[in-house]
Amino acid sequence: MTSLSVANLQLKHLHISNLPASDYTSTSHIVRIEFARPEVANALNYEHLHDIETLALALRDDEQTRAVIFTGQGKHFSSGADLTDPGDEYQGSLALRRRKSRIGERAIQAVLGIDQITIAAWNGAAMGGGACLATAMDFRIGASNCFMQYPEIDIGVNLMWKSLPLIVDLVGPARAKRLVVGGERISAKTLLDWGVLDELVNPTDLQSTAFDLAKHYAAKPPVAAQMIKRSINSLSAPLGNAIMHMDSDQNIFTQQTEDRTRAIKAYLEKTVPEFTGN
Repeated sequence: MTSLSVANLQLKHLHISNLPASDYTSTSHIVRIEFARPEVANALNYEHLHDIETLALALRDDEQTRAVIFTGQGKHFSSGADLTDPGDEYQGSLALRRRKSRIGERAIQAVLGIDQITIAAWNGAAMGGGACLATAMDFRIGASNCFMQYPEIDIGVNLMWKSLPLIVDLVGPARAKRLVVGGERISAKTLLDWGVLDELVNPTDLQSTAFDLAKHYAAKPPVAAQMIKRSINSLSAPLGNAIMHMDSDQNIFTQQTEDRTRAIKAYLEKTVPEFTGN
């Protein structure tokens, strides 16, 4: 029986391809994943998040893949949660809505749990959930036109998907507050200075640079590399895993506030809302 190759998966919102063998190996051990909704800047609806989770879980049984590159088709990595999504998948009783609302968390946790080395080839925007995905990966190569923003605050909700610890670990508490409470848009050079990006390159060099990094890690002994990765992730994340179980409940709560309604209306109409704390 041959081992699973995720390149054979058929997923609606992801394009999956094997990259060529490297100089160090006779077999291709690198897979590139493209978020394939460029017409909406790779915004993440329920189906897209489900595809990401499915892919990440399938990599458990793919013994040939040693490095995975994630990138976005078109101009952007991902603009985050799809605000045009009618949200039919999230309907039902409160108990069911709580479970369904964790699809983003499940996708992020599945990406964090990938044994293979993961690399974000970050083009354009990584906003909200897109930034959550980028920070869930092991390395981030940024094009000079890339930027990060968490706009959740301006639509009246908290950052969820268990992703707050990821950005705090990368940039520290004060800068995380600028991003997540202040909603600041941070440019590529600052992302490099803050340690969010591991390397900054011209847009034309983005994919080749990510491929070179993937080749470097694909050539390492996979058992040792993957064990070390999991150990480092476990060391850096115990507190976050312990306290972030409630963020989907916080999101459901904030969606019931009057300020949330004001925020969405102002966001769509491009006006300045006045919040009351209700």
